[in-house]
Amino acid sequence: MTMPEEDTNTMRVLQGLENGSSSVRLRAAMAAGSAPDPRFVDKLVERCAIEPEFFVREMLTWALTRHASSTTVSKLVDELRSERAQARSQALHTLSKVGDRRAWPAITRALLTDADDEVARSAWRAAVVLVPEGEESELAGVLATQLGRGERETQLSLSRALIALGEAITPALRAAMTDADPHVRRHAIATERLWQDPDAGFEFAVEEAKRLVVLGPAGQEGR
Repeated sequence: MTMPEEDTNTMRVLQGLENGSSSVRLRAAMAAGSAPDPRFVDKLVERCAIEPEFFVREMLTWALTRHASSTTVSKLVDELRSERAQARSQALHTLSKVGDRRAWPAITRALLTDADDEVARSAWRAAVVLVPEGEESELAGVLATQLGRGERETQLSLSRALIALGEAITPALRAAMTDADPHVRRHAIATERLWQDPDAGFEFAVEEAKRLVVLGPAGQEGR
């Protein structure tokens, strides 16, 4: 018996997503997003967890955003409990693109403070997109516990996430400016500088923060 053309196309996409060639996987992901089918969702989510190529992962995420969130969100949330860091990170990234706030309860403190920098950064980005109105201050408090963490890219990601919360970050940021850890103080000051003057750039803000930390409270009062 001949398989219906629709089923043949579905099988071709599902097989393509597992192909050894990244260009074939990319085309398959594009096809899955161009003609959404609930039968693609499990495989797209599965591939997100193990796909080695960044540009293919981005296409997988795009394909998932093209499917109904009622189908994708619960499966992506399940991935947040995975032991594989890439599975958690890519699921968070995809949830931030889907933008369905039903996923908010799954953005836990554990994810926001995940030991893996990529997971944490993805969680920060997802959190500021999904946070319900009125809970921004609480989120800012959790994010502020990560000030001083990691290298430049990680710190810039955190600063951007905090700034996206607007005025809600003020109490947490002010408290962090007097933290005993100079790395925390410096990052908090740099974040405030970037918030007040986005055109100055993060590098300038960091250098200015270093100067102010060296000067101590007297130098900060003179800002």
